[in-house]
Amino acid sequence: MAEFFRSLLAAGFGGQGVLTLGQLVAYTAMYEGRHVTWIPSYGPEMRGGTANCSVMVSDEEIASPVVSRADYVVIMNQPSLAKFEPTVKPGGILLYNEDLVSYRNPRTDITVVAVPANSLAMELGSEKVANVVVLGALVEAGDIVGADACLATIKDKLGKKKAQMMEMNITAFEKGREIARKGVSR
Repeated sequence: MAEFFRSLLAAGFGGQGVLTLGQLVAYTAMYEGRHVTWIPSYGPEMRGGTANCSVMVSDEEIASPVVSRADYVVIMNQPSLAKFEPTVKPGGILLYNEDLVSYRNPRTDITVVAVPANSLAMELGSEKVANVVVLGALVEAGDIVGADACLATIKDKLGKKKAQMMEMNITAFEKGREIARKGVSR
């Protein structure tokens, strides 16, 4: 069994950046020298339809890319909560966008982090960075990838295509980390 093995499921609707969030985790893990799988899944309607991805990170080769129970689950919309909340392993972490998700009666065997992702993103100037806010919270709350490496990946992968949003993405990442430091609850 691998000494380091972590799994992530991220889900929301198309256009929320769920797949990009998963890619950033995967690229960061590769940058850190780990083995990685990233599997996207989305409906035929793309923007507005359901989207999710799974990421596995290990210090050894990964035999199967299928994630049925995850260490970390990121939920960006209400329908995804119903579908993916049961997949969080006991002792795992569920992060959810509290601006779009109502989570009543949370499980007591996991850590739950409520992230006002859309509100913070809008304060920064664009709803498009809500996924980076949640990514920051994920990195701070868990240990799937390191914060410095993830920030370097954000600069590398998002800076080339959207240089005008780089400062906003960096601030969004740090705001997410701050939320996780303040709001981790059992």
